[in-house]
Amino acid sequence: MATEVQPDEKQPTDIVAKPTRIDRAKTALKDQRGHVGARFKDWLATGDIDDDEIMQLAGERKQRKNQEKIARQQGQVAVLHAQFAEAKAKFEADDASAAGLAPYAKRVATEESKLAALQGTPVMPPTGRDADIVRHGKKATRAGIVAVGGLGGLSAFTAAVEQATTGHPLLLSIGITAAGYGWYLLSRPFVAREEEGQAPFPLAPVSLPATFQADPAGGATPIVGGNVVMSVEQLPEGAKPFPLRNARTPDQLAQCVLLAARAEGVPIVEVSDVQRQPWGWQCVVRVSDGTPEAIIEKSGDLETKFDLPTNGVRPQPLKARRACAVLRLVDGDPFATAPGLPYRAPKSMSITDAFRIGTSVGGDPLELSLAGVMGLWVAASGGGKTGILQSLAEGTTACYDNITIDCDPHGDGLEDLGDAVRITARTTEQIEAVLLFFLVMSKGRARLRAKLGMGKKWKASAEHPAITIFIDEFPKLSSLAKLLAFDLLLVGRKELIQVEYASQGGTSRYLGENIAQMMALKAVGPCKVGDTRAVFGDGAVKEGYLPHKLSPATATDSKDAGHIFIQGVPGMADEPIEYAIHETQPAVLRKLGTERLEAGLLDPDQDSLDAMRGVDLPEYAEPEYDKDGDLKKPAAVELLTWDQLLRLCDAQPAERAPLADGAARQAVEDSVTVMEKAAVDRMKTETLLAALQGYDPDAYGEMTVDGFKALMKKAEAGAPITLGQIGDEQNPRGFKRDRLRHLL
Repeated sequence: MATEVQPDEKQPTDIVAKPTRIDRAKTALKDQRGHVGARFKDWLATGDIDDDEIMQLAGERKQRKNQEKIARQQGQVAVLHAQFAEAKAKFEADDASAAGLAPYAKRVATEESKLAALQGTPVMPPTGRDADIVRHGKKATRAGIVAVGGLGGLSAFTAAVEQATTGHPLLLSIGITAAGYGWYLLSRPFVAREEEGQAPFPLAPVSLPATFQADPAGGATPIVGGNVVMSVEQLPEGAKPFPLRNARTPDQLAQCVLLAARAEGVPIVEVSDVQRQPWGWQCVVRVSDGTPEAIIEKSGDLETKFDLPTNGVRPQPLKARRACAVLRLVDGDPFATAPGLPYRAPKSMSITDAFRIGTSVGGDPLELSLAGVMGLWVAASGGGKTGILQSLAEGTTACYDNITIDCDPHGDGLEDLGDAVRITARTTEQIEAVLLFFLVMSKGRARLRAKLGMGKKWKASAEHPAITIFIDEFPKLSSLAKLLAFDLLLVGRKELIQVEYASQGGTSRYLGENIAQMMALKAVGPCKVGDTRAVFGDGAVKEGYLPHKLSPATATDSKDAGHIFIQGVPGMADEPIEYAIHETQPAVLRKLGTERLEAGLLDPDQDSLDAMRGVDLPEYAEPEYDKDGDLKKPAAVELLTWDQLLRLCDAQPAERAPLADGAARQAVEDSVTVMEKAAVDRMKTETLLAALQGYDPDAYGEMTVDGFKALMKKAEAGAPITLGQIGDEQNPRGFKRDRLRHLL
């Protein structure tokens, strides 16, 4: 009878054998190998580096490559400067014309322009492609480490075994212990990270245009403000404004801007295109309502929120995107790294060429041509007006087809470049005669153009040069001079007789006539807000033109002297951008003036001089006669010939007979000699006479100052001229060595 099996009894086949210790070890080892493999694969795939870090590395890579390009270009510029210096020394040693240096100077200028362009081009934030390149590079590096490390580990193990067999097991013991500890670390349970492809920072809101949410396809130019960093919806809950100095990353900067704007009621809803600069931060902001005018109105309060200095918030509204502005948060000098003016050899450029005079707050060059451009330059006392005019004249005096004229009824005008200036007019008589002369010439040229086949505009050349007249301190001109200057403004442009007017103010109180709005080119430095509106228009402040926020220089601090906002630059869009005009030291300008004088200054072409004979004078410049034909009132100003005008303004006519031997010539020769011995290029009249008396007591011992002046006039050296500051004297009068040398 079969035995009945009870339900609770287990059959032998149902009994599971208990795993042995070896089985458990195998299972554990298998799991550990799985953890090690997964961890190793993740490391090779750079899974331990998140997208934020990769984007940061990509940004650093772009910055590094950009710096390397700049360094290479700086090296190229340095080499060219050395070559130019060597060539210049050779030319000087051979006593050759400085005009032969023009090709060298052109190469230097070209390479410096390339360098300036590199330095002024911002490094754009990294794209997804940049991030992929960095990640692939990391993967390749790690694969190389594995390959090299495997070979190195095998060699080390072999060496340890060899030492152990010879009775030195220490190295093998250390290796086994280290390998065991490494295995322990790698074999721990591994949890895979999130998949690649996450956004490196929070995604832009879905409501944004598609152009804001991805890189442009097909190599299209990115839209300004297209790289959104943060919107107001992404601000952390309960976050409060914090100082700008606490921002270290683009995300933190965007958060800082949005929080400060929200606290001050400025409707900024989006921050994009964030860039770290040596002087602070730059970004593009977008407002949801109104225009970026709200940023301008609240700039003072925002400076407090950011803990920035006065004028540290500098918004630049964008014409291409009405709701956007470039916001610059400045806690340093934006122009500290701006390059200086390049060397321009005598007669190395044309008046129609654009030449660099300054740099924008964003690092872009300010280049302009003055050919046929009437300009107004406004800056308060201490605003750098004289330096601005000298930078302009430094370009015009380097031209082979231009004559530079300097008129200043109050100051020293272009004194440092005086040798390269054809006429320097200071007195009312001189200025009125100069302006009448060129007003009549402009009318003569208007009738001459067709005969010369020039068409509707005068064409500048060395044979038919342009004329550029600088008038500093325009408000201090006489009433007649202002009237002549105004008429010249109306008719001189087509004839390439252009005038650059400079004034301490831009309102009708300063200019007499409301000529500011008539100017094609206008620039304003440190000034009053009324000047900003008078020159740029009533709505200029709302548009971002803020020269009235600039600070003029003091006796000990240059501050914002030479900084301007400008409109009407040929070939450049009008944008409310701050520029700094490059300052050139007086000694450098004087040296350039001497070089350009030695290369030869131009005179007006004979065609223009002949055409002046058939032109009627303006009525207010003609004499008045009574009904009997008798002179009732003489002419307010007389139209002079070119040579008469030169002599009136103490300038030397270009063509003259050699100075005959005699006391007059000897006085000029001796004057040059004593200046050379004293190693100076100018002397006051009294100082020069005293030096001559010490040099030749027999000839000059009993001579008076008036007698010496008469002798110099006989030598056609003219009357003493203003010399610029000498010691404590601001504007002493006397003689310049090179002008006297020219007589010989």
